[in-house]
Amino acid sequence: MTNTTASPSVSVAPAPAAAPAAAPVRVGIVGLSARGGWAAQAHLPALRLLPGFEVRALAAGSAASARAAGAAHGVPLAFGDAASLAASPEVDLVVVSVRVPLHREVVLAALAAGKAVLSEWPLGNGAAEARELADAAAAAGVRTFVGLQAGSAPAVRYVRDLVAGGYVGEVLSTSLVASGRRWGPVFEPAGAYLLDRANGGTMLTIPFGHTIDAVTMVLGEFAELSATTAVRRQVVREEGTGRPARMTAPDQVAVAGVLESGAVASVHFRGGLSRATNFHWEINGTEGDLVITGDSGHLQQARLTVRGARGRAGVPEELPVPEHYQDVPALTPLRGTPAHQVGALYADLAADLTTGSGRVPDFAHAAHRQGLLDAVERSAATGRRVAPTGPVRTNE
Repeated sequence: MTNTTASPSVSVAPAPAAAPAAAPVRVGIVGLSARGGWAAQAHLPALRLLPGFEVRALAAGSAASARAAGAAHGVPLAFGDAASLAASPEVDLVVVSVRVPLHREVVLAALAAGKAVLSEWPLGNGAAEARELADAAAAAGVRTFVGLQAGSAPAVRYVRDLVAGGYVGEVLSTSLVASGRRWGPVFEPAGAYLLDRANGGTMLTIPFGHTIDAVTMVLGEFAELSATTAVRRQVVREEGTGRPARMTAPDQVAVAGVLESGAVASVHFRGGLSRATNFHWEINGTEGDLVITGDSGHLQQARLTVRGARGRAGVPEELPVPEHYQDVPALTPLRGTPAHQVGALYADLAADLTTGSGRVPDFAHAAHRQGLLDAVERSAATGRRVAPTGPVRTNE
């Protein structure tokens, strides 16, 4: 007789159900135009490459222009005003990409609709307006973000880590000279509104503001400063036509001060482009020096090179940015373009919405930064040293 042994019964646990894919963040862009512009140049290319986002809607100045933009860019929902876009149940995140004087109206509409909102920098037309919008956002209890994307640039993050890791030792001083690219002898027709200081889009608020935010991210805040501003070219000419126009926005901004660490800082922005140096930033320390150079003072867009020297080394040598700082593979096709930094900011924004982190500067941070710019203007107007005040966002 053959002995047979039954095979033991094996209990197989069912495979875990795949976690449902997170729903994409549905984006509505206010200011996306069929004629091009910053939203079409930077926001749209980045959003279309990044996973987790879907551009669902746009708003323009009229229903007709919105329809034209929707057709040009393949965006399904087109609205003739920002409030209608913000109220749409198809929109989760409102992106504000219009001229600075229009920010307040669009941001308030988004907050009233209870939507998360990303506003281009500067947040408001002046420090008081920025503080109003930050307070309104806090009262609404929604997530807010501001487009200070220079801090997302791989080279800037690398420099921050080099300083934090002791590459230069104790920071003794920093000096920066840069060109504003615009606000020179010739202006583009579409940029005419930037000539008027009252519109809030100036060399101080845009390239200086972006750059000084990155400087303080790397080295810390100003404890006190003194500033000089001037309009050296009071009449400039339109590109192509030669039409003269008056410029009231300063084309020279010079700031000297002391950082909270005790390091001495000097920053000088000049309008237009220089025949010599368009971006040169040095960080000098007890153990070494860092030199960051680029093609313009718009640090949020510039192509940057990092060099460094330590100890007795003489000439700074290039320090290539390690590849791991290029940590958003989807954005590889955009390297070297202004859209790359914007895309890096959106990648951080997605993480903020998913995990509750605070990687992207919010409206409170924007109001603080515009407070620093207000301190520059107050010092320039009075000739006195000024101590900037206000809360500072904690970077994660």
